Amino acid sequence: MSRIDLGIEPLVSLIPVSILAGIGMLVVFRHASDQAATRRAKNLVAAHLLEFRLFMDEPRLVLRAQRDLIVANLRFLKLMLRPVLVLALPMAVLLAQMEAFYGHAPLVVGEPAIVTVQLKGDSLEAKLSLKTPAGIAAETPPLHVVGEHQVSWRVRPLRAVLGDFEIVADGRVLRKTVVAGEGMHYLSPRRGSVANLLLDAAELPLADREIAWIEVRYPSAAILHLHWLVWFPLVSGVTALALKRRFRASF
Repeated sequence: MSRIDLGIEPLVSLIPVSILAGIGMLVVFRHASDQAATRRAKNLVAAHLLEFRLFMDEPRLVLRAQRDLIVANLRFLKLMLRPVLVLALPMAVLLAQMEAFYGHAPLVVGEPAIVTVQLKGDSLEAKLSLKTPAGIAAETPPLHVVGEHQVSWRVRPLRAVLGDFEIVADGRVLRKTVVAGEGMHYLSPRRGSVANLLLDAAELPLADREIAWIEVRYPSAAILHLHWLVWFPLVSGVTALALKRRFRASF
């Protein structure tokens, strides 16, 4: 499935979010790390790198400088561990939400797509059916991949749609949101368990004893021909470097 370029519109929201993320990282590094010790560790790394040039004709001294450089780098990484751990959970949540906005495009009107149900066993494989919202046609009967415990359907949007697929499983009805059309939307490719929320936080978790997840294969998205994970670290990194002195943060 080809990548769809969302154009310049997503940058209107992506850039401010990236700037705020860069500022947030600066604040965390400023307050969650030992700034004096970090500066000393960086200076030691730089000093050991200079030793390579000064003693390049002395193999014994070069080997000692290599050893000291490794030790200095390990000390620096140890100092960075605390702010990284503080940032880990908030950044994971932020990136999951941004992926829902910028990572995929809606289904293309007139183009086929796949809906897949992952089962926890094989007891339901013959009892599943799919109901599509108005504006989306199911083109195939269910395709069973027995070894993978999966059931899939090929569907085709006939017009712009915002609705739900309904998976009927042994009398139970499980829903999965679907969007077709153009523009930027808050999309959930997969509705799964609570553990899946970290990677796909756009939809409530699926609590079912026999179905693990339901997936709609959306096309991937680009912003001016680049993935959003290129834009985000670029803007947040430039922000952090530009404001580094003002926040007196070392990293």
